Amino acid sequence: MKPESVPPIDPKLMEDPLFMELVAEGLRIQHRFVAELVYAKTGKGYLKSEGVEELQRIKDATRKSARLA
Repeated sequence: MKPESVPPIDPKLMEDPLFMELVAEGLRIQHRFVAELVYAKTGKGYLKSEGVEELQRIKDATRKSARLA
């Protein structure tokens, strides 16, 4: 999507805590998105892993939530 075709953000959304949390999360992981050259015009690509530490955090959180349930 070209920058000039992006609609402006509704000012009410800027006061929504969920919206702000989602924007912050998107900005936090944006550097990990890698566009494939062949898909440059479509915006397709993949998300690079942060590494083993990321997987370990996910596994630990899953185990913790399973124990609490």
